[in-house]
Amino acid sequence: MAKLDETLLTGLPPFSKLEQSAIRGILDKAKLHRHNERAVIFNEGQAADRFFLLLDGYLRVIRSTPGGDQIILLHISPGQLFGIAPALHRDTYPATAVAAAESVALSWPVRLWPEFMSRYDGFATESYRTLGQRLGQIQETLTEMATQAVERRVASAVLRMISQSGRKTESGIEIAFPVTRQNISDMTGTTLHTVSRLLSAWERAGIVASTRKHILVMKPHELVMLSEIQG
Repeated sequence: MAKLDETLLTGLPPFSKLEQSAIRGILDKAKLHRHNERAVIFNEGQAADRFFLLLDGYLRVIRSTPGGDQIILLHISPGQLFGIAPALHRDTYPATAVAAAESVALSWPVRLWPEFMSRYDGFATESYRTLGQRLGQIQETLTEMATQAVERRVASAVLRMISQSGRKTESGIEIAFPVTRQNISDMTGTTLHTVSRLLSAWERAGIVASTRKHILVMKPHELVMLSEIQG
């Protein structure tokens, strides 16, 4: 890892309080990974032998239901830790991580987790902050699936994606990573047919524009209103 510039980690929350020499030591123990879109980084239930930091790209976190269905629980953005099973006191990964776009990550053996937690100022705080946020996001998603009407769930899911990764264009806000209607179906616990019907209606209303793998939100305020409709 000697060729990886220390400035890539400077300012990232897990390492923002560290000197360059400490970051150099962290990089010397890391392994660099490049993943194509849809590549599986690790599977739910797999032995958790490494923990990760996403440098570039986006990841989907997927969990299987007892019935065998898959739910997309959340997305992970650049600069975030993931695969942090040790923070949950687990020796297996609780979910599957899949590259939503071409991605680059660093990883370290889990045996280094205690050293990172005790030795590097800010690492423990950021790890548990990240864990808390993830658990909150997962609880929010599951609550929506259990209590909200379908249109409200789908609107909320699209809003979360543009909040996390949206980039402004002349026409609106585009989700920065590829997303299909099947992905949205897996995020909201509804059928592909229902998602397609809703997006088509929103397109006719000028709220969104979608292609096979990209979504552009042109009227985010109307999407917010849809996400707040009761019933």
